[in-house]
Amino acid sequence: MELDDELCLCFHVTKRKVVNFLRVNRPRRAAQLSECFGAGTGCGWCRPFLERLFESASTRGDLEAELPAPSEYSQQRAAYLAARKTSRGEGDR
Repeated sequence: MELDDELCLCFHVTKRKVVNFLRVNRPRRAAQLSECFGAGTGCGWCRPFLERLFESASTRGDLEAELPAPSEYSQQRAAYLAARKTSRGEGDR
């Protein structure tokens, strides 16, 4: 995933925005990344990836966490949303 690719697809928050937020604001918890344009507060798909970036920044001091390619990322999110919809019983509507 490149810096200008969207990490939070619900709110169109790019990896660059999250990386800059981490660098400038130095949040103490991964949950504080929601202050970065609402990242992670929509469907929830991006939360593990936000946490990965947070951990990378706080433990290793770098902002280069391993993230999937954009096409793979969006396909995995589509499957996540479909599975979530089915588990809530919304698949038959």
